[in-house]
Amino acid sequence: MTDIEALRAFVERHPRLFVLTGAGVSTDSGIPDYRDAKGEWKRPPPVTFQAFMGEHRTRQRYWARSLIGWRTIGEARPGPAHQALQALEAAGRIELLLTQNVDGLHQAAGSQKVIDLHGRIDTVCCMACARRWPRAEWQQTLRQANPDWVALHAPAAPDGDADLEGVDFGTVVVPPCPYCAAEGRVSIVKPDVVFFGENAPRERVLAAFEALARSDAMLVVGSSLMVYSGLRFVQAAVAAGQPVAALNLGRTRADDLLALKVEQSVGPVLQALAHQVVGARQEA
Repeated sequence: MTDIEALRAFVERHPRLFVLTGAGVSTDSGIPDYRDAKGEWKRPPPVTFQAFMGEHRTRQRYWARSLIGWRTIGEARPGPAHQALQALEAAGRIELLLTQNVDGLHQAAGSQKVIDLHGRIDTVCCMACARRWPRAEWQQTLRQANPDWVALHAPAAPDGDADLEGVDFGTVVVPPCPYCAAEGRVSIVKPDVVFFGENAPRERVLAAFEALARSDAMLVVGSSLMVYSGLRFVQAAVAAGQPVAALNLGRTRADDLLALKVEQSVGPVLQALAHQVVGARQEA
């Protein structure tokens, strides 16, 4: 039995899937992933919540790099993995799609049953007044405040970041929340995502666990599960007697818990799987 045949058999046996996706589903869309085949960081770890909130210099560095990196993530479009998962959802095979990604590409592909565990990078929020507004608008604010930085280029990094190094970030202007500034308050604007050192909102986690309880099995796609926020769902599934399959290039933190593992490129395998499963359902 080939890997695709084994994965199809898994899906056929378990019609209600709880799907967890990670960075590997978005690499075909031009968004880099975080880790190598051994699960190790390919680049320095992302900024922590504590550093971002506590250090102005850290915010200067973050927003300078994001000013450049947003070009990549802002223009990204759904890839074959996103489209295949949407087809499986439309065929009634997915109970919930829980994504660790913040790029919004599952929704852009048409998926409806999605929880963004770590938030969305296309929105920013004020940590003082809690208002939210589009990242595209914030991009214009950053550009106007930092015209000398607009022309810089750097390789794209995950989550709308860029590997901009060897420059003095001390001249970067970090604008305040426009709503708070109008009322004379001091504020910090943050991307509406869960940083390292920050907890995912409780309501998202509870909704995901409720969907997991309604599911027959779990499918992990494009995630090494090195972050506990995703790993805990695998542990919960196994504890409840639900089998877990993973489609991922390289090691995962849950390899010893998996009922099936397919180590191939995510996009082509999911496309073939969706074609077979959805096609069989239509023929029936």
